[in-house]
Amino acid sequence: MSYVDPNAPRPQAVSNTSIAMIVYVLYFVGYLTGLTSLIGVIMAHVQADSADPLLRSHYRFQIRTFWVGVLYGVVGFVLLFLFGLGYLVWLWAFIWSLIRNIKGILALNENRPIANPTSWLFG
Repeated sequence: MSYVDPNAPRPQAVSNTSIAMIVYVLYFVGYLTGLTSLIGVIMAHVQADSADPLLRSHYRFQIRTFWVGVLYGVVGFVLLFLFGLGYLVWLWAFIWSLIRNIKGILALNENRPIANPTSWLFG
């Protein structure tokens, strides 16, 4: 009979790097559903403080991408009714977030941090 120490640390079901990758994937799926982006930002917020510096840069980048994207969405909505320019703002927000998500997923795949995770542009 084998003895299992109940106080021994359990192996993680999903690695921390995989969680960051899942957040990027949820953001990509969010272009179609919207809801998965919200799930992704919640995951990033939960993981950010306990992550190592490399992953913390990705989580901060993901959080920033979500909230600045929300800001662009609101500004686009307001401008849609005031000047009819909201579609251009929404197009910019889509391209901006797509570039950020692609850049982030490539950096994570290469085990590189995001150089400037709080950037308003592309990090």
